[in-house]
Amino acid sequence: MIDKGPVLLDITDGIARLRLNRPDAANGMSVELLSALCDAIMACHGRSDLRVVLLSGEGTNFCAGGDVRAFASKGDKLPDYIRQATAYLQNAVTGLLRLEAPVIASVQGFAAGGGGFGLVCASDIVIAAESAKFLAGATRVAMAPDAGVSVTLSRLVGLRRAMSILLTNPVISAAEALQIGIVTRVVPDAELVDASLNLARELAAGAPKALAATKRLVWAGTGTSIEQCLSEEARTVAELSGMADAREGLAAVIERRKPNFRGR
Repeated sequence: MIDKGPVLLDITDGIARLRLNRPDAANGMSVELLSALCDAIMACHGRSDLRVVLLSGEGTNFCAGGDVRAFASKGDKLPDYIRQATAYLQNAVTGLLRLEAPVIASVQGFAAGGGGFGLVCASDIVIAAESAKFLAGATRVAMAPDAGVSVTLSRLVGLRRAMSILLTNPVISAAEALQIGIVTRVVPDAELVDASLNLARELAAGAPKALAATKRLVWAGTGTSIEQCLSEEARTVAELSGMADAREGLAAVIERRKPNFRGR
């Protein structure tokens, strides 16, 4: 059990409740959070009694993506910080995909960027509150998708729609996310916790080897391995983060203004 820090983990009756725990920062993904997330996922891998993982975020948001304030504070050292962050994010996504236990994402508020949107796309089942919102967001700050989104999203919604989402960054409502295949089920906000736990209990009571085999076969059947794209995503994001446009994009988000990108 991990009961403090940027990630919380409790495993009871075969259900791992894995919670992002930076509510004051909208669970923004700093290196510290990503490192703790990797540790928690590895702890799940080490449990033979694990039957299902329930992934959620504390506070009003699931995860707003990368911690833009932490990114902006790094200045010229941002590429090094991004390389470290994306390495942890790659390990987290790979860890979730390779878990034999199904992963349920329980989403309230915003799920944005590689951290939020990416973890949603890498989960096996997604339950969203009616007020939940989804945003890819990477190109908005002159970066590129990570967390496997360049593969997972197109598998979920189709190539044309994925390209539009990634290039234009619309804020997607829970209802639309359900319609196009990003989420599995939408419930009233007040019912999110109970609905997610009830599903986790249902899966925990299932045949674990059958569920594990089904999960493995479905992900393997998507074609190109998501893991094969992770290193190229990480290289691309790190390269882009060293450009002036990335610093301008981060500053614009913090200052709540439109960015002025110059292509350099």
